[in-house]
Amino acid sequence: MIPYTVNIKLAARTLTGTLNLQNKTAVDWGWQGLIAQGCHSSILIIDPKTSQTIQVLEKHKANVVKVKWSRENYYHNVSSPYCLRLASGDASGKIIVWDVVSGTAHCEIQEHSKPIQDLEWLWNQDASRDLLLAIHPPNYIVLWNGDTGTKLWKKSYAENILSFSFDPFDPSNMALLTSEGIVFITDFTHSKPPGSAGKKVYIASPHASPAHTKPVPAAAPAPTGAKKALNKVKVLIINEKPTAEAVTLNDCLQLSYLPSKRNHMLLLYPREILILDLELSQTVGVVAIERSGVPFIQVRCYPEQSVHELVYDLRSQCDAIRVTKTVRPYRMVVCPVNENNAALMVSDGRAMLWELKAHTAKAAANPSSGLSPLYSPVSFCGAPLGPNQKRIQDLSLNSMIGQTLIPGEAPPLSSNQQEVQLKFLLTGLLSGLPLPPFAIRMCPPLTTKNINHYQPLLAVGTSNGSVLVYNLTSGLLHKELSVHSCEVRGIEWVSLTSFLSFATSSPNNMGLVRNELQHVDLPTGRCFAFRGERGNDEPPIEMIKVSHLKQYLVVVFRDKPLELWDIRTGTLLREMAKNFPAVTALEWSPSHNLKSLKKKQMAAREAMARQTVSDAEQSSVESSVISLLQDAESKSETSQAISAREHFVFTDTDGQVYHITVEGNTVKDGARIPPDGSMGSIACIAWKGDTLVLGDVDGNLNFWDLKARLSRGIPTHRGWVKKIRFAPGKGNQKLLVMYTDGAEVWDTKEVQMVSSMRIGRNVNYRILDIDWCTSDKVVLASDDGCIRVLEMAMKSASYRMDEQDLTDPVWCPYLLVPRAALTLKAFLLLQPWSGTFTMDITQVDMKSVLLDPVLSLLQRCLLVSRLFGDESDLHFWTVASHYLQAFAQARQLSVLSAEGQTQSDATQPPPQNHLDICHDVLCESSYFQKFQLDRVHLQEVKRSSYEHTKKCADQLLLLGQTDRAVQLLLETSADNSSYYCDSLKACLVTTITSSGPSQSTIKLVATNMIANGKLAEGVQLLCLIDKAADACRYLQTYGEWNRAAWLAKVRLSPAESSDVLKRWAEHLCSPQVNHKSKAILVLLSLGCFYKVGEMLHGMRQFDRAALFIEACLKYGVMEAAFLEYARLLRSLGLREGAALWASRAGSAGEQLMEELFQGEGGMPEAVLGNEDVELGQESTE
Repeated sequence: MIPYTVNIKLAARTLTGTLNLQNKTAVDWGWQGLIAQGCHSSILIIDPKTSQTIQVLEKHKANVVKVKWSRENYYHNVSSPYCLRLASGDASGKIIVWDVVSGTAHCEIQEHSKPIQDLEWLWNQDASRDLLLAIHPPNYIVLWNGDTGTKLWKKSYAENILSFSFDPFDPSNMALLTSEGIVFITDFTHSKPPGSAGKKVYIASPHASPAHTKPVPAAAPAPTGAKKALNKVKVLIINEKPTAEAVTLNDCLQLSYLPSKRNHMLLLYPREILILDLELSQTVGVVAIERSGVPFIQVRCYPEQSVHELVYDLRSQCDAIRVTKTVRPYRMVVCPVNENNAALMVSDGRAMLWELKAHTAKAAANPSSGLSPLYSPVSFCGAPLGPNQKRIQDLSLNSMIGQTLIPGEAPPLSSNQQEVQLKFLLTGLLSGLPLPPFAIRMCPPLTTKNINHYQPLLAVGTSNGSVLVYNLTSGLLHKELSVHSCEVRGIEWVSLTSFLSFATSSPNNMGLVRNELQHVDLPTGRCFAFRGERGNDEPPIEMIKVSHLKQYLVVVFRDKPLELWDIRTGTLLREMAKNFPAVTALEWSPSHNLKSLKKKQMAAREAMARQTVSDAEQSSVESSVISLLQDAESKSETSQAISAREHFVFTDTDGQVYHITVEGNTVKDGARIPPDGSMGSIACIAWKGDTLVLGDVDGNLNFWDLKARLSRGIPTHRGWVKKIRFAPGKGNQKLLVMYTDGAEVWDTKEVQMVSSMRIGRNVNYRILDIDWCTSDKVVLASDDGCIRVLEMAMKSASYRMDEQDLTDPVWCPYLLVPRAALTLKAFLLLQPWSGTFTMDITQVDMKSVLLDPVLSLLQRCLLVSRLFGDESDLHFWTVASHYLQAFAQARQLSVLSAEGQTQSDATQPPPQNHLDICHDVLCESSYFQKFQLDRVHLQEVKRSSYEHTKKCADQLLLLGQTDRAVQLLLETSADNSSYYCDSLKACLVTTITSSGPSQSTIKLVATNMIANGKLAEGVQLLCLIDKAADACRYLQTYGEWNRAAWLAKVRLSPAESSDVLKRWAEHLCSPQVNHKSKAILVLLSLGCFYKVGEMLHGMRQFDRAALFIEACLKYGVMEAAFLEYARLLRSLGLREGAALWASRAGSAGEQLMEELFQGEGGMPEAVLGNEDVELGQESTE
């Protein structure tokens, strides 16, 4: 058990409330595992696992409209560490890039003064991780360096830009959503602004333009209601501006590329989600809701779990929330690492954290629903599950459900696959403050007496009558009590655990109200009406004031004499006479006679003397709040009730000061002091020690030194003094003053101002209430719905996260110093030095899994990259793990079949386990071909015009499906201008197969076409005569690298395809492209593990290189590299070196050894041989 300690030092913090409408789009869930949320001009950082706010960033002057976490798609080491970087844009056009841990700004960027429309970090490149792209309204795109704040380039467009989306498969493609249509940019680079204005397209519905009507087949049944809806929302992209009645983009809410499939785009409308195929420029998938349904607001797409024929099923939905005028769902964000957690932001400041859980379903759960079943995968972290291996079922979405079946495929016959169903569980809820106004009051201060059980509690009275009690150590809500039925006007604490609060209803036509004065006991939550039956139809209560010893209470009314109550017994001591002067301000004196009473009692009772000795030893009646509170508490401990004498002063409307003494139940009138001529009507009084301060409605402060009998007036010129409060602590003479337009802190000893804040000058919110929360920190309630704990300087500063006292420990490696984060990572990844894995790091839920001896190195690398939210690690290990296993498996098969085939021709791994299609050309060729064929068939079904048919025929020719292509070519109608061409082409395609000599002619024609700029047509002809390898070479020469890779995957043999892709990898490594991370993934898919190891080493990614080579050795796939190296050495004539490496290359190496010692190679040069061998050893070990 951790010993309970009191944290006396409170961190500066902000308690936030409801959101502003402009904050609607300002939320983001980063790879770092944290959620950033804009709230007015502040930004909250939320830890979704423990549902606590761990940081609030304050520097913006306007409402925050966009926040974006930096992407983690780069290699992390000490010089580029794991760090929390966040970019935020506000309504005045300012962008701030934050270091979230320290709460400071890296840089501030300002270009125009309109709200930032969109922000994105450029992650799809290796040049720099500091590049930030922003849309500055109305029509500028600017690329910034997010670390230094320098502008790299700026480009303007013809229309207003609303948002943009990058093509995840090709960093040079991006789409802009503008007020009129979509602009496609194909030449985006970070080095210079796009040269062209982009290709502008409009969205139109098919029935609007007559050219696109499609003849209905005769046998087709009449469309049903659902079918009609589908036909209606079939959307086409057209190049000319649509007519007025056509669908425009005005109501398009969102545009984004699909991360799961190349060349697909998603458009979101209030009533439907459309999936467009950009090659066909036509809808291939629609998710529609009925007219009466609740409109969509936002949609999130996942890279994993590709859907085949684009059919979307509703798999799970969470409970609905009650939507009212003030409560609206604003935004949803999804965890990008694991994709199974979502957070819903609600306009009232709540953040609802939902988790998607998979649970095993019964065999025939609901066959009639027509949904294809979902199965849990039989692998964990990319590797098959061991028989008794521990796993985390809900680690991520792809560990909950395996790859969905392609329609028409038989379900897998493996017995251990379980059918699962998905459910949303609410796992966390963060609620903000309700709408302002607030009345706040801090509990009595910390003293030496109460230090063991002190909690820094702040009571907040709200407009709906409830009182929220916050613990300021953690910033979390301690209790919410529904106390009143109308707005709470004021709160006064009567002990550390109980308070009085009062509320007044709205006045009736006679100006009378219902007053509620409640006494609340916090531990039990018991509350009772303090004034009993009184309170109906009387003038409103203006204020309540509790005496220093918490014995008496004064209740001041607007047009009625004040009441004096005894708090301990709850009795009314005196209701003043009708002619009693009207009170404008009132304060209790800190002096009293408790000590002298104690001394008398001590003399009388020795038993009690022992208990009160400690009090009697206190310093003389120097009235400090600390000693008084101790006395008050020791008083309540002694059973004997002593009534000490206490005083209060008040002023009337003329400014005269009255002094009244209360003892037991006697009330005596004391001296009267005439008004000070320089002061206006007194609005408030504060008294501490020998200093009395008066504030008036004209902004004058009057400081009285009671000992020296001096008074000093100071005009502040700030208007009405609303409230003044002395800071707690003995001898602490600081004073907090509240005005209508801000606040000030004064030092009453020196009679000078310490700090000031004013609306419009250094803050953009109005202050509603003030208090001290410790001797050096103030707490302010403001009209933007926030309550801020600030240093005495009142500069709204973010706090350092590492100084925070969190209730629950947070798992976030990004909060550690760079070396600590990397140490933790190394510690979790590999502990070969100890033989077994130990975990001295507590608080990691994954403990049992990480300690599991069955967990392989590759699984461990994938698991740790998920734990760290390391994007670049996750991509690398997903592909590496898949292909290491695939090639190892293929090697075993080839050894079994005893055909010593080389690795590049190795048999493809069984199709059951393939990389998801979101990896595009990194997938296995067989799976990639099948997917491309299915896609063309889908496009065929959806085609609605001659252009579409032509595109389909072209694709079919490239894929080698000549028969179907001929059918499509012959569909061309006779009145079409290309009728003759298409007919001849059909004839050509059918005759090519038979005649041999024509090949050379066709090759010549193709080459001429390509030379004259008809690249696509030339490539088609080359594919017809099975010269796809030449076609790929031409495509690469003309810079069509992606197209060449695609063609190589679908048409070439593994060996030829491997050559094409290797050339592509070299191109990606070239300095002008500089995309080595992508090149490494390409080489992994080709099984060039040796080259990958070298490249990682060359890029100084030593830990990744070492782990990768270790994994290669474990799977035995490095042996092929050893064998190739031995052959290379033999060809150089280095026979001894060749023998050494051949001896390491397993069974295939033995064969080479035999060859080496049968035929004689050239004589080895000993020295060179040795050097070479050493080099080789270095690069592999």
